[in-house]
Amino acid sequence: MSIIRPKVLVTGATGFLGGYTVAELRESGHEVLASGRDRTKLDRLRVETIAAPLSELPDAALFRVDAIVHCAALSSPWGRWSQFARANVEGTAAVAEAARRHHIPRIVFISSPSIYSTAADRLNISEDEVDGSNPLNHYIASKLEAERLLRAAHADGDLPELIILRPRGLVGAGDPSLAPRLLDVHSRIGVPLFREGRNLVDLTAVENVALAIRLALGHPDAHGQAYNITNGDPRPFRELLDLLFGLLGESPRYRRVSTRVLYPLAGALERICAALPGMPEPPLTRYTLTTIAYSQTLDITRARNDLGYAPRVSLDDALAAFAATRGAA
Repeated sequence: MSIIRPKVLVTGATGFLGGYTVAELRESGHEVLASGRDRTKLDRLRVETIAAPLSELPDAALFRVDAIVHCAALSSPWGRWSQFARANVEGTAAVAEAARRHHIPRIVFISSPSIYSTAADRLNISEDEVDGSNPLNHYIASKLEAERLLRAAHADGDLPELIILRPRGLVGAGDPSLAPRLLDVHSRIGVPLFREGRNLVDLTAVENVALAIRLALGHPDAHGQAYNITNGDPRPFRELLDLLFGLLGESPRYRRVSTRVLYPLAGALERICAALPGMPEPPLTRYTLTTIAYSQTLDITRARNDLGYAPRVSLDDALAAFAATRGAA
């Protein structure tokens, strides 16, 4: 892509990563078009906006767009397949079709390293180590399918400059999911601790993901590749929890448990809840268990070498930012 600072459409711009991405691109001189459904949040971004579903992006607004960052997604450990298919598969297909129709060559797609998840320790996982034969939940299945359809479009020449990013465990000021879920579990039953919390957790400051997105947009030869993104600073689960609770001025309560007991129980709870009216979220899922019980670290060598990616915000600073702004509107 010859344009140094293209006009970029950011989908999911009112979400956690989307908002940071808009700010990163705006501050680096890009012209940004932000897409989302929450008009109030869009108005705070100080860029041109579209308040519309992905399937209804207006042609007139896309006329001068040179690249798309597709952040919009339904991310949850639980839900009906129809919900994930509509948001993550059909939504991605709509973005790909808009790119094809308007001859927008570059899409940076925000996928997920949850596609590597399994009930086992996995260290230094490369981008090519995707099995995908037995996804642990519908979210993972939908991300796998979205990657497949984008790769097919890339192979057909419709998306000549496709780039896939797989950022792991986003944390920072405004985190709506990862840290709040842990704190919620802690408030109810205490934090489950497996193997004394020695399992390694590989997190990413949200600002670093926004940086990786900007680098991917500007790299002339990265198309067709997938890139793992983390802080490159794996730490034991308990060490991170002790740090977080220390920043919050609280004392963590740990419950020592065994995966041999809880993993089959989580599967049973999923089956029970799937059969209940309204399909309520189980108190524990197999996917959630894999994220807090097993080591999963990612190899970010490809992003370092190809994109020049180097994390600029530390995990300590990201967690401190979350703690400092916890409860802020």
